[in-house]
Amino acid sequence: MSNTSGDFSGDSSGDTSGDRRDRDTEGRARNARPRDGLGRPLPYGADGVERQPEGVVRAPEDTVTEAQALLTAGKPFHAHEVFEDAWKSGPEEERALWRGLAQLAVGLTHAARGNVTGGARLLRRGAGAVEEWGAGSGSPRPHGLALDELATWARELAAVVERDEAAVDASAWAPRLRGGGS
Repeated sequence: MSNTSGDFSGDSSGDTSGDRRDRDTEGRARNARPRDGLGRPLPYGADGVERQPEGVVRAPEDTVTEAQALLTAGKPFHAHEVFEDAWKSGPEEERALWRGLAQLAVGLTHAARGNVTGGARLLRRGAGAVEEWGAGSGSPRPHGLALDELATWARELAAVVERDEAAVDASAWAPRLRGGGS
């Protein structure tokens, strides 16, 4: 699938360095290179994975469903973008939850890319964040999310990544956001 969404203009207006930068339709610098399933840039013109649209406001249940589908498909980088939308647009009292879930997805992304240190660190940070949010909120299963199981999954994966010092298969290690039957 080609990554030619039309959201990038390639315009370098206002750039006095002579360095042409990709810009979105609002003039912000934004890399328009296609990406692979783990979010790594590919050469211009290569077939890439369609990017997740940014700034989408979804119901929490829709966020969980969409993120789970992306995780199961081995696209944790894209799942992180879905969680990031919820983090930025959701109610203030849930932002730490969504940020923690985004950290888990980014941790899996780094683990799948072979970044042992970054992957393990983000997985543990995300595990702590979702546990802390769950304990503070008194809601261990907000929006059907199995927070304790997610924290256990993340710590187990962090240990595997550090032990094996090798990239993991993102779809094989995809968490079940709603628990065992999700």
